[in-house]
Amino acid sequence: MYVDPATLKRYEGDKWFAAAQPDAVALPRSTESVARILQFAYRHRIPVTARGAGHGYVGGCVPVKGGIVLSLERMNRILEINADDFVAVVQAGVVTADLQEAVEARRLFYPPDPASRKESFIGGNIATNAGGPRCLKYGVTRDYVLGLEVVLADGTVVRVGGRTHKNKTGFDFPRLFAGSEGMLGIITAATLKLLPLPPYRACLAIGFPAMRRAVRALHAILRAGFLPCALELADAFTLAAAYNRTRSERLRGCRAHLIVELDGQKQSVLSEVRQIERIVRRERPLFIERGMGARQCEAVWQIRREFSYSLRDTGLTKLNEDIVVPRSRLEDLFRFTSRLQRKYGFPVACFGHAGDGNIHTNIMVDYTRRGAVRRADAALDELFRQVVAWGGSITGEHGIGLAKRAWWPLAVSPEVRRLHRTVKEALDPRRLLNPGKFL
Repeated sequence: MYVDPATLKRYEGDKWFAAAQPDAVALPRSTESVARILQFAYRHRIPVTARGAGHGYVGGCVPVKGGIVLSLERMNRILEINADDFVAVVQAGVVTADLQEAVEARRLFYPPDPASRKESFIGGNIATNAGGPRCLKYGVTRDYVLGLEVVLADGTVVRVGGRTHKNKTGFDFPRLFAGSEGMLGIITAATLKLLPLPPYRACLAIGFPAMRRAVRALHAILRAGFLPCALELADAFTLAAAYNRTRSERLRGCRAHLIVELDGQKQSVLSEVRQIERIVRRERPLFIERGMGARQCEAVWQIRREFSYSLRDTGLTKLNEDIVVPRSRLEDLFRFTSRLQRKYGFPVACFGHAGDGNIHTNIMVDYTRRGAVRRADAALDELFRQVVAWGGSITGEHGIGLAKRAWWPLAVSPEVRRLHRTVKEALDPRRLLNPGKFL
């Protein structure tokens, strides 16, 4: 256990705007150590907040009740990569990109690709059910969780699921713990499903003079029977900020930007690229840029990776909301955010995973202006209420944490909230795991 002020300060928050100092920090190296810590905490009724890499955006690992922060960072070994079974067994502290590089060296593929994949841990990805651009074709993190090793609140170690790609033996507990935000147990290891590595990739980066044309092109691609691994969309404010940062001439005057990525066998990918280009040209784009092969694809994606940094360069505070709307509501969402800008006086920057309706809606706030806090809260409330009214979700990737706790009752019915509490009380009757969040 560490109790020195510098360590406690380092573990008091994540990428959101809240912080709370723990009373102690634990850095176990094994599941047995995690179990002993939880047994001690359970006996003495001490809160325990699990922590991965601390790259969350909702305050999910903020120890608001003090107690122990239990970091999994030292449990960072890849235990097995099995090319015959198409599985990897990893400890919770393995960095996502490190796992991807290791399996790709064996011509295998772990598709989940959160934006923080070079820093985030597999355990944190599972606890939040992280997503990313490739979700459209390949699904989210929980779709790759075959088995988990979890330490429960009282220190009991359970191993749920297994290593087979099909398993209907009892309840699907791996999917229950995936997305549970550290409130049901602490994940210490995972058995993950792998796929064959697609041998070829290609990207199209497409600029449009208007968002409605980009959205129509996206719908046309899907209606034609294509399933790209990613369909990413960005709005005019985001692109203007990205131009200011990168000076990329192709972004000058661009009002909407669509990235289409395809993967598979080379000849089929080349054929699909040509067909999708013909579909897109019907909407009279400003440009179509090809990225053929892995290296050129990464060059196309580099501009996408600059979006968040570009928005930070504006000097405004970025309230990053990962809302999801039904795909048919994409154009409605962009019209609605334009109205929010006019009503509250804040720019709203939208970009993200349009293929599955998961658009990162960033309210850009100048907190030096009078009344900014009140107006920002009102804008968020109006955004979430409209998304729910459309049948959407207030979070697609980041989770509830602290940031969205106020809107938890809006997002789910009283009956579903009771069901959550029933599960929580069964697994954590003393409510010691990650207390102070939405349950």
